[in-house]
Amino acid sequence: MKNKNILILLGLALLLQPVFLLAQGFPGGQGGFGGGQGGFGGAQGGMSGAFAEMEKAFAASEPATIEDEYFLGRAVAANILDNYKPYTRNQDLTTYLNRILQALVINSPRPEIFNGYHLMILDTAEFNAFASPGGHIFITRGLVEAAPSEDAIAAIIAHEIAHIYHQHAMSIIDDMKLTEMAGNAAQQAAALQNSPSAQRALALRNSVSGIMDTMMKSGFSKPQEFEADSTALKILADTRYDPNGLLEMLRILGNVQRRQNGGFNSTHPTPAERIEKVQPLVRQYRVPDTKASRAPRFKNK
Repeated sequence: MKNKNILILLGLALLLQPVFLLAQGFPGGQGGFGGGQGGFGGAQGGMSGAFAEMEKAFAASEPATIEDEYFLGRAVAANILDNYKPYTRNQDLTTYLNRILQALVINSPRPEIFNGYHLMILDTAEFNAFASPGGHIFITRGLVEAAPSEDAIAAIIAHEIAHIYHQHAMSIIDDMKLTEMAGNAAQQAAALQNSPSAQRALALRNSVSGIMDTMMKSGFSKPQEFEADSTALKILADTRYDPNGLLEMLRILGNVQRRQNGGFNSTHPTPAERIEKVQPLVRQYRVPDTKASRAPRFKNK
């Protein structure tokens, strides 16, 4: 009987742990996150290696699997790192953001993906954030430094987790045809002479450029951005962060938008539009105010 009671208590503890994760503090250690950059693997090794791994994975299966999604995401991440340098001057800050990420992921609708979620800070003063299909999240140093609280940083991360959950980047591939993705007629002919898996690998190799154009130039559609905001609010509330952190960050972005070109201005709906959509949703959540307990550990530099 005593052993049975112990098992029941252990079971209850495991069930309650995700809910109170942030109220009690961060989970111990870094797990498999390697300070945040370990999970980027071949993405940091260059685009050629990332593309090779992606093609190997995609050639073996139809339709796309979570493994395919990861390798495609790694190729996208390699492209991002071809445009930005990683921020390496403050490893503690990267570790801190990855711990926030891990807490949010545990309470998200999709806590498990092929190789987990990993976050890297990009060394640029512009304001922006990206999420690749495979769980790679990038936030610019400028955006991190602008965040006034841990709840605001958590809101940025939760928004990117939501993009991954809803597979917004993967939906770009669904909207593209093989003939549009093939680089030229010679490539198409070579693909058609090979197996269907070779055609698919070629199509998905070229789809990386489509995802990059969307993420870094045009941005996701407004409905997708609003959907990510809505899901982010639930992730925040379930992790016991204040959903108002998203409104806090959007107001800051609104002020910056008037002074800065590029970044969020070109890839997201206006902060005013997002605030209008988010405000009524925030009122639906009743989260205990525990911000004071997080203030001592907060860092953005």
